[in-house]
Parts: sequence; C-alpha cells; structure tokens
Amino acid sequence: MGIAFNRRSVLQGLAALGGSSWLGGAMAQSAKSAWPSKPIRLIVPFNAGGATDIIARTIGEALARRVGQPVVVDNKGGAAGILGTDALAKAPADGYTLMVSLSTSMLINQFLYTKLPYNPQKDLLMLSQIAAAPVTLVVHPSVPANNMKELLAYVKARKGKLSYGSWGTGSYAHLAGAYMSKTMDADMAHVAYKGEAPMIQDLIGGQLQICFSSALNTKPFIDAGRLKAIGVTGKQRMDILPKVPTIFEQGVQDDAYSLFGWVAMGAPAGVPKDVVDQLYGHLREIIKDPKVLERIAGAGFQPMMNSPQEFQQNYQRDMPIWKALVEAADAKLD
Repeated sequence: MGIAFNRRSVLQGLAALGGSSWLGGAMAQSAKSAWPSKPIRLIVPFNAGGATDIIARTIGEALARRVGQPVVVDNKGGAAGILGTDALAKAPADGYTLMVSLSTSMLINQFLYTKLPYNPQKDLLMLSQIAAAPVTLVVHPSVPANNMKELLAYVKARKGKLSYGSWGTGSYAHLAGAYMSKTMDADMAHVAYKGEAPMIQDLIGGQLQICFSSALNTKPFIDAGRLKAIGVTGKQRMDILPKVPTIFEQGVQDDAYSLFGWVAMGAPAGVPKDVVDQLYGHLREIIKDPKVLERIAGAGFQPMMNSPQEFQQNYQRDMPIWKALVEAADAKLD
C-alpha cells in the first residue's frame, strides 16, 4: 500500500521537529546539486579542427554525459586567442561558461601584448591543466646534427646563415628559437607563419633549417625520414614518439627548453566554490577514461588534469620563465 506525501506537509513536519538548521542545510544541498540545470557553453578561442578544439570536444562530450546537460562548444578564434578569452572573462561567473585554451591566451599574452582587454590573473579562474603540450624540435635532414648539443654547436658556427620558423610571433616556437639564437649568438632569421602546416612544408622544402612544432604535425614526416627529430621539450618523453629523447635528458637543461605549454580549462573569476569542486570532481573522473587518454596522447599531449590549487602553483612557477622568454625575444605586440 503506497503512502502519499505532499511538499507542504513534509516541510511542516521538518519545521515541527525544530530542524530549522537541518532544513537550511537540506535546502543548501539542494541548491548545490542544482548545477547544472541548463546547457554549458565551452569556449575554444581558436578555430575548429585544431588539436585544442579536438581536446575540448572530447572533454565536453565526457562532461555532458556525466552532468546530464549539453556542453556546447563555441569556437571564437582570432587574435591569438584573445577574443575568446575575453568573452570568457566577461561572462557571468555561474559555472555555465567555461573555456578550454592554451597557455598562450591564459598566460603568455599578458607579457606579449602591450594591451589586453582582460587580466588573466584577476579575471580568470584556473580550473585544471588538462594536458601538457610539449613540442618537438626538428631540423631539415641536411642539417648535420643528431642531438641538441651538436645542433647548438652547428647553429653557433653558422652565424647569420640559418632560419627558424614559428606558427606566429610570440608563439613558443618563436620564443624558443629566439632564445637559441641569442644564447648561441647565431643571428638566426625568424620566419613567422599563419599556422604550423605551411611552416612544416617550408622546412621540408629547405627554406628553413630549424623549427619547434607539435608532434601531431611532425611525426608523419619524422617517421618518413623527411624531418630529423633532435628532441622534445619538457622533462618527459612523448608517448607517440617514445624514442625521441627530451632536450633536458640530453644535458641541455635551460628553463627555455624544459618549459612546456599546456591545454587547460578556465572559467570567469568568482565561480562559486561548490561548482568548482563539482567540476573538478567530474574532470578527475573523465581523465580516467581510456578513450579520453587515447585522444589526448594521439594529439601529442601528456594527460595532467590537476586541481585548481596545483594549476595555480604551476602558473606562478612558470610565469617568470615565460616573461623572460618574451623579453629575450624582444617580442612585443600592440
């Protein structure tokens, strides 16, 4: 035999128990569990189809399944990630607008641009570094160097005769190449491209001799012998290029080469702590999914998914290194 309850009688019964504090706690718990009650917007401040977009969609799909609400990816490319990041910074801090982006827009741009419409340290909440994004250092096969120390010696001996490429002014490829040129007194020419694909084609064609580039773009040509891999940045070898040593393990341990970019999730500053906690709880489970791990590794990234506190610690640690790299490259943009 069923028993019928109505909302008023239940609340009156709770009040009769003198449970005002108990009731308040129950209602607070109800409010907490109400997120999310509508679709979540996930901004990607780059065009669709790139590695960041692929990771964002992977995380978005997994998050949607866990929270029972759609996660809608919104590609807002342009101005080195500034347009999309600014949209996030100015969005309501309610947990319904998130972003998956790179260290470029969340950290480096504040040193690169004389004016930014947002302050990443004040306007953004750093939720989690989803993945480390080390890159490969590759050369044209004609370059007679097989490791980092040989390459540095070659660069130094060929002052004013070499060119290195980047996927844009202020990118890691530009900053690291400029650092190499400056520390070796090599006077290398910097050639900036609109993306990695045309840069790699010119490197294969011999118009360039050196570049830093993502494994996603270089691996097919390394495997085919059309590019020579010198090393990878960071302190851990890449899963998709396990035979290529890090520059660090080759004994060249400058911060500029040990550093790596990252893919991360952010939100507007001021999102309630309980929403942040729920979000991170979901992300922590998502990173255990073998399919998610496979996609991250396939893009040449190393899975991380750290806590907001760990993210902030890493951010503060890396910030002065990026600032010094921008200054060394004399890379300033309006």
